[in-house]
Formats: sequence, C-alpha cells, structure tokens
Amino acid sequence: MSLTQLNKLDVVRRVERHELTQVDAAKLLHVTDRTIRTYLARLQEEGPGFLQHGLKGRTSNNHIPLKVEEKIGMLLKSRYSDFGSTFAAQKLHEIHKLDYDPKTIARIQKSLGLYTVSRKRDKVAYRGYRVRRATLGELVQFDGSYHHWLEDRGGTAELCLLLAIDDATGKIVHAWFAPHEGVLPVMGFWLEYALLAGLPKSIYLDRFSTYSMNVKLAQENHDTLTQFERAARDSGVEVVHAYSSQAKGRVERCFKTLQDRLVKEMRLAGISTVEDANQFLLGVFIPHFNRRFGVAPRAQGDLHRKPSKVELEDVLPFIFCRHDTRVIQNDFTISYDALWYQLLPTPRLAMRPKDTVDVHKHPDESLSLLVRGKSANFLPLPEKPRQRTHTKHPQTLTC
Repeated sequence: MSLTQLNKLDVVRRVERHELTQVDAAKLLHVTDRTIRTYLARLQEEGPGFLQHGLKGRTSNNHIPLKVEEKIGMLLKSRYSDFGSTFAAQKLHEIHKLDYDPKTIARIQKSLGLYTVSRKRDKVAYRGYRVRRATLGELVQFDGSYHHWLEDRGGTAELCLLLAIDDATGKIVHAWFAPHEGVLPVMGFWLEYALLAGLPKSIYLDRFSTYSMNVKLAQENHDTLTQFERAARDSGVEVVHAYSSQAKGRVERCFKTLQDRLVKEMRLAGISTVEDANQFLLGVFIPHFNRRFGVAPRAQGDLHRKPSKVELEDVLPFIFCRHDTRVIQNDFTISYDALWYQLLPTPRLAMRPKDTVDVHKHPDESLSLLVRGKSANFLPLPEKPRQRTHTKHPQTLTC
C-alpha cells in the first residue's frame, strides 16, 4: 500500500473513532462527505484493502493478445534484433501491419533481452543554439561519412557516404555512396547536385584536406585555394568552413541517424551492391526520410540558382573537375599521373613546345587538355618516350 493510501486510511479511521467529522475528513482528502461515508462502509466490509485499485493484479483491458505478442517477439528476434524501439515499431507497422506504441515494443524487447540504447551523460561545453537559415538553398551542410554501410555484403567493405542537407528544412538534398572523400568523387557529387537542385548560395563544411588548405600554407598565402574552393568560387558558391564538428551538427546528427536506419533499411531490402544502394538511396530512402524528418522553412522560396542547359553541359563539367597545368615537351608530349600523352594536330589550334596545357581530370577519370582555353586532341602513350635531344629552333605544330 502506498503512502497516499496509508494517509487516506488514517483519516478514515479517525472518522470511525469520532476524532474527525465526515465534513472535516472530506476537506482533508478533497472529496465529498458522501465519499467519506462510502469509505467507512467499505472499510467495515472489506477491511483496509478497499483502497487498492480494483484492477491491481489483473491483466489490463488493453493488453496485447498473447499470440500477437509472441508473433512480435518472433519478428523482433529474427529480423529486428538490433533495431531501436521506435524504428522497430515503424517497420512492424509498415511491413507487418502491427501498429503498436514504441513503448510497448520496448517492453517486449526488454523481456527478450534485445537491443537497448544506453544513454551516457558526459560533461559537454556550453554551446549556444544557432537558428536555422530561413530559406531553402540559403545554406547547405555537406560532409562525408566512412562506414560499413552494406555490412560487407557483396565484398563492398567500407564506403563513404557523401551527404548534403539543407539547413533551413533539415531535408537531404542529395546523397551518394563513393569509394572515398577525395577531390574527384566530391566534384562528381556537386555536378549531380547542380543537375538535381541547382547551385546553393553557400556550402558549410569542415576543414578536411579536400576542402581546406593546411593552416601554415593558408597563413602564408590567403589566396591559396583547394580544388573544391576553386570550383565553388568559379561557380559562384560561397564556402564556409566549420571549426568543430558541433558547428555543423545537423549533418553530423543526420549521419548518426543514417548509420542506424539506412543500414537496416538496405539490409531489409537485400541490397549488396553500390549501384543498387545509390538507386535505393535516391529513389526510396531520401523521399521517405524527408517526409518524416523534414521541417517547413521560415521563409518561402528556393535560393538555389538553376543552371542553364549550356552551363550544365559545357561549363560546370570544366569547373567541377581537377585542374592542373603541364608544359609541352619538345616532342609534343606531356606527363600526367605517371602517364604520358601525345598531343595531336588540332584544327584551328597552334601549339608550340613550352606552351602551358591546362589538364582537366573529370569525376569519371577522363581527361581534357586545353591550350589557351581550346580543347586539344591527344593520345595516351603506352610507355614513357625516350629522351629527345634539344632542338635549336622549336617547331610549331599547326593545322
């Protein structure tokens, strides 16, 4: 019997012993004097146990039928053994038409000794709340996350998920599985982003080497840019660097959610290849994720700039790629990535030894060679050319 019930019993017994009137007792217990008379009658008939609830020790009227609970337990053990209660309840409803509260599912999981989440309360530094940007496309948070996304099915091992999430809405604008977070995969990601949604006003990312020069070099020359910073500048997008992972917490928390939900969704879908994973990501998971977790922006509109068809086909592919320069040798060859390339006669383009060649390496690993902004024909060589003697009068290659 609880302390509240003991206090109530003490008051009723004082009325029974005529130490209190029924009216005074009713005021103390915040009930009517008629209820006090009912208490007195039940005390004489049933004893002190009358104060206990009538359903104590009995099964609730809203309890899950035993067969249904056994079915849920079987599904939890066979398919959702490492799912959290909320996610497990969602999948039970979507796939098996079993609509029960996450707290009920958590109770069943606990009885089966299944997945539980321990909450650690670590000391953290104080950080003020940053208000979301007001409009879609005003700021996009971008990062990459290495993880065993396919749980090593199909020999995939660890992959990098490149992810861009809009700050105003919390919606995933684009995501893509790549082998690593290097220059070419990132350039390919933003080419696809421009095709799908346009170019945002600004991109918020960390100081990983792909996106930011090391501190010493940046201090010595403020105009030194990474390949990505150069591409963003040329396309009119502002790059904002974060100084801590907490600063770009929206994308970091999204990765934490995806490492739980996306991994398990792809497991349920039987996905074992990167190609199928990317199709599932764009066609199924992202739309569902945005409907469930996205929020409405404070201001209407979309600040993404939609590139024209000419930009998408002829301009942006030469911006979102790796830029390097080489010098034409006397035999009209250049060396790039430990390979040699023979420059060929190109209509309306004059080339001479010692001219500078702009080498553009695209996300698909293909090359474009430009001399004074014009594309030059070239041919890869099977081996390094033998050293040629220096010519006194350089030749001119024209066509």
